[in-house]
Amino acid sequence: MSQTITAPLHFLKDLWDDQVASKLESDPLELLRYRSNLLGADLRITNFAGGNTSSKIDMPDPFSGQPVRVLAVKGSGGDLGSIAKSGFALLYLDKLEQLISLYEGEEHEDEMVAYYPLAAFGANKVAASIDTPLHGFLPFPHVDHLHPDWAIALAASANGKQKMAEFNERFHRNLVWLPWQRPGFELGLMLRNIVNENPECDGIILGGHGLFTWGQTQRECYLNSIGTIDELGQFVSAHQAGKKLFGGPITDALNNRRDIAAEVLPILRGALATTKRSIGHYAPSEDALQFANSAWAPELSQLGTSCPDHFLRTRIKPMFVPWNPQSEDLTVLRKRIEEGAAQYRADYGDYYGKCADEDSPKLRDANPSVVIIPGLGLFSFGKNKKEARITSEFFINAIHVMAGATALDEGARAPKTLPQAKRAEQSENFKSLRNYVALPFLEAFRIEYWALEEAKLQRMPPELEFSRKIAMIAGGGSGIGRAVALKLAKRGAQVVIADRDEKGAETVAEEVSKITSAEMTMAVSLDITSRESIAKALRETVLRFGGLDVLINTAAIFPVASNGKLGEDAWSKTFTINITGNYLLADEARRVFNDQKLPAAIVLTSSANAVVPKHGSEAYDVSKSAVNQLIRELAVGMSPLVRVNGIAPATVVAGSAMFPRDRVIGSLKKYKIAFTEDESTEDLRTKLARFYAQRTLTRDPILPDDCAEAIVFLASDLSAKTTGHVIPVDGGLPEAFLR
Repeated sequence: MSQTITAPLHFLKDLWDDQVASKLESDPLELLRYRSNLLGADLRITNFAGGNTSSKIDMPDPFSGQPVRVLAVKGSGGDLGSIAKSGFALLYLDKLEQLISLYEGEEHEDEMVAYYPLAAFGANKVAASIDTPLHGFLPFPHVDHLHPDWAIALAASANGKQKMAEFNERFHRNLVWLPWQRPGFELGLMLRNIVNENPECDGIILGGHGLFTWGQTQRECYLNSIGTIDELGQFVSAHQAGKKLFGGPITDALNNRRDIAAEVLPILRGALATTKRSIGHYAPSEDALQFANSAWAPELSQLGTSCPDHFLRTRIKPMFVPWNPQSEDLTVLRKRIEEGAAQYRADYGDYYGKCADEDSPKLRDANPSVVIIPGLGLFSFGKNKKEARITSEFFINAIHVMAGATALDEGARAPKTLPQAKRAEQSENFKSLRNYVALPFLEAFRIEYWALEEAKLQRMPPELEFSRKIAMIAGGGSGIGRAVALKLAKRGAQVVIADRDEKGAETVAEEVSKITSAEMTMAVSLDITSRESIAKALRETVLRFGGLDVLINTAAIFPVASNGKLGEDAWSKTFTINITGNYLLADEARRVFNDQKLPAAIVLTSSANAVVPKHGSEAYDVSKSAVNQLIRELAVGMSPLVRVNGIAPATVVAGSAMFPRDRVIGSLKKYKIAFTEDESTEDLRTKLARFYAQRTLTRDPILPDDCAEAIVFLASDLSAKTTGHVIPVDGGLPEAFLR
């Protein structure tokens, strides 16, 4: 049976707060949520959405009112760090037990999953995970199944069982070893059997997989989990001390690695987008660089990962790019990336072809989600920024596992019978290198293309229109730009708010983050008259998200003449911002687009004034006429890769930075519209907007949202066959009709 570990912690922290926990004791499900959140708060304990926790609790049966034993276990796809009380699947424990008599053997274990919803307690509709029997069949009130790097390092070692015996002796523990078995009903029965055979055991190491611990109370379970993990950390770290991990470095990390990464990310993003595009994440952490620069990285990385939770995110293996950063340039690196991506897809297709059968789900994206480059570190890719970042975290976990397993090596030849194998003859299916043992590709395939895993993917909501796309909005800190940012965020884009008004950009980024997440947006300072400023903003965008798909500019100025005459400086400034700025933006973005080789879109903002001559606004009007022609020229010059279009609004007053209070008042006076000085600026803007609206056929003021809808349309695939055009958003101005 389990014992409570009371030894001091060396690496982890006891985050349990008795005052908080005491308030939750009346609700065991809330206490389970609390325990789970504490465990999920540390990536050394378990990764995002990895691991499971459970409690067996008494609850009143909704039919009889009598207390019945219920299993509460983390629902399918849940994350321990953020799970709420509502995220746990509840099942009648006796009904789960009854399934044992219906079980016809391992070849039928997937059929048992259909029974889990039938065993649901009350109105609970949370999908029970495939790990449900692993918790239900263990005879303990509270169980944790976690994936700490130190435990998996032991579980993925060729001498893991021997080292576990050493660990038990040193720390006076009684962990037991269970060979590799895919999670499911069969593993649940194996766990029950090994505990029955070893009633004094206090934890289980799952070969190639992870760790099981338990307790009689929630607190005892938590302490046993963190105590066991911490002791495993001490054990593995002692073996790592004084050793050159991964055979030591054979190259150095580049001092300018972030600059090179900014050049490489668009190349990578394009090379890996043969099926669908993705969002990038660059991780130049110490762990990533140590692995990427090491002697053993080329071989170890291609061996494949061990823990199922790892390769579901990182694919069966990463793409390793053989590049010498000390003697080879970016041209060579580009070629190696393109060759490596093609080879990876061929290898992945071969892996699928050898492992798939007629019932297997169709081949998914054959591109890697992790790329290792010496001198630079780790690059990861996912459907959005969060997924890309989490993927990198998973591979960092995999690096820790390989570091621990290779450090546990005693220099002896790998045993013929590996402890991960259930039967001796299965050992030859496992791949081992320098004491690290990876899962056989067939076992990995059985999980990656598992019908149950496919069902989980099918339950996920469909991706939004701009998912997997990155949009930069120049002038995004107010007015039309702000409206565009909010619309793109709602449609799934990663949004960059670029503006000379840094506070305005940050405010809009905060608004966007509430729609999506803080990870999926950023604010950057941008002066569109400065090529250097534009290049810097694009570099920040690329380093954050991996590239660029949509470039939008809504920034412009409307100079107000002093004494009825516009000075030469104001004239020059108007053209510099309104036309040269657009050219510089497109010219700098062209480099990113060309490196990606992915279809992209630029949308610029013209004006109805471009085709309607007026007195007093000559500089603005002529500059916008030039924007119209620039759109056409860019559309020709950047085809076929980039579509370039624009919108031509009539005067947009609401929320516009071009309509400060003094300009609004000047216009009201000009048109003899009554107002009082105590009226708010927004009220004055509304009066002016209504006046302008009377000039149009629709009689409605043109709002930022109206313009944003047109911009988003031109940025989307709905307008994939439109380029070189300007769409009027003017409410119908006959004098501005296209001629």
